[in-house]
Amino acid sequence: MHIHILGICGTFMGSMAVLAKELGHHVTGSDANVYPPMSTQLQAQGIELTQGYDPAQLDPAPDLVVIGNAMSRGNPAVEYVLNKGLPYVSGPQWLADHVLQGRWVLAVAGTHGKTTTSSMLAWVLEHAGMSPGFLIGGVPQNFSVSARLGDTPFFVIEADEYDSAFFDKRSKFVHYRPRTAILNNLEFDHADIFPDLPAIERQFHHLVRTIPSEGLVIHPTTEPALLRVIEMGCWTPVQTTGAGGQWQVKLLSEDGSKFEVMFEGAVQGVVEWDMTGQHNVANALATLAAARHVGVVPSMGIAALSAFKSVKRRMEKVAEVRGITIYDDFAHHPTAIATTLDGLRKRIGDAPLIAIIEPRSNSMKLGAHRDGLPESVVDADQVIWYSPANLGWDLGGTAALCTVPSIVSDSLEGIIERVKSQAQPGTHVVIMSNGGFGGLHGKLAEALQ
Repeated sequence: MHIHILGICGTFMGSMAVLAKELGHHVTGSDANVYPPMSTQLQAQGIELTQGYDPAQLDPAPDLVVIGNAMSRGNPAVEYVLNKGLPYVSGPQWLADHVLQGRWVLAVAGTHGKTTTSSMLAWVLEHAGMSPGFLIGGVPQNFSVSARLGDTPFFVIEADEYDSAFFDKRSKFVHYRPRTAILNNLEFDHADIFPDLPAIERQFHHLVRTIPSEGLVIHPTTEPALLRVIEMGCWTPVQTTGAGGQWQVKLLSEDGSKFEVMFEGAVQGVVEWDMTGQHNVANALATLAAARHVGVVPSMGIAALSAFKSVKRRMEKVAEVRGITIYDDFAHHPTAIATTLDGLRKRIGDAPLIAIIEPRSNSMKLGAHRDGLPESVVDADQVIWYSPANLGWDLGGTAALCTVPSIVSDSLEGIIERVKSQAQPGTHVVIMSNGGFGGLHGKLAEALQ
């Protein structure tokens, strides 16, 4: 079968393409912006990519068109599909019908930490010899690919609350029918499709409604929005993590790189790993709870986590030049920025820390998170904000409210010059964006040579 994917370089659609190829289909795809890591992964898989949405790519007609949720009416390829009556489907629906049917799905939902936690969970199951399938919105370094079918009943999926397609406004995760569900946290996000937090809570409750009574829901005790979701009705056993929960930790190092795990008051073992930050400790607890539900004893899960290598673009060290360390991070929400910087600060102590932030997500461009930004960067010594041409609000005003030195730059060259003038051996530079950031990481490393 020839499947053509519109919007193939999104992390979800690119991963779905890998699964379709593994099922034996002829897979092609197109996107407006073809950039790594997804583009390189797809090319390595032998999947043919077309830049742009010229309808010519749909002639001869494929057997099925899978339409990504970034596509909207007016897109030339979408209009061609509709006018010609070509068969089309959303990515989540295709996945539900052709991959997830009849499997034990372990879904990881939440505003933050989905990619990292689903990577941890897939790795813990792999380490335990369970060879799970998975679809993750990033590339876990323990696997070097973002998706695979796997040959056992178990399938780990990053369960996103974003909408499925222009013709299906339900959250992607309602298609997945998980038996084990992690609800990591819940804050307002995706301001382009949700008017407020209660609208997102309703979608999370739609997910909870689909989890069988023999399944398991895992959530932290510290998230008021998730407690409200569960209070709307839950027909499934629940395990809680964190303060007052069944799963708890005792930090053995301030930066979160070593901690003791307890389940129902009994010590299960100690995780010692390369990760930092309280958020990753929380991710680990949820992972251990989910893995236990499919039969992985906590001690085995703890051993796996100690060998966990994180995900590309999640505090990934990309270069060290003349004693200056450069990291690439996907954070694009004030909470994620704050927890990431806090974890790094605890690891590096008083070493100079420069944060470079691109407000690129749809919610950021709409200004939904701007009030939280000044507070999110307090652990940095200085911040460089990148102002893209299409930002609809005053980034300079936000920068002025920061308690640490902050400047706004509208060019990569300006950012590079600023870092060159400020960074000395021992400085840590974190580049935060949910896009390619114009290849800033490589350009900065080169300029610092």
